[in-house]
Amino acid sequence: MAKVMIVDDAAFMRMMLRNTLEEGGHIVIGEAANGREAVERFTELHPDLITMDITMPEMDGIEAVRAIMGRHPQARILMCSAMGQQQMVLDAIQAGAKGFIVKPFNKQKVLEEVQRVCV
Repeated sequence: MAKVMIVDDAAFMRMMLRNTLEEGGHIVIGEAANGREAVERFTELHPDLITMDITMPEMDGIEAVRAIMGRHPQARILMCSAMGQQQMVLDAIQAGAKGFIVKPFNKQKVLEEVQRVCV
């Protein structure tokens, strides 16, 4: 069981991920709608794991990963990417993300990846 913060600019995507994670026994302790908010909320909440969208307003997911990892190198971040964002996923992993999940979400794959990163 992990305490998770969900970061995505689309409320619908946050809701879908929340439902999947909670069905898998995890606790969603917070949400953020952009990278800047994610950096601030991480410091407040100290989640075990962050799911981070790549494309967001104000600060994208890759910039947010760099900012969070710069302050909290132990952070565990899973990127959420749509098909065709492979280069961005690679950039995020180089910035410190521990893995990625692909949109549209497959519940089983999401839960497997969360388990892998949290062990």
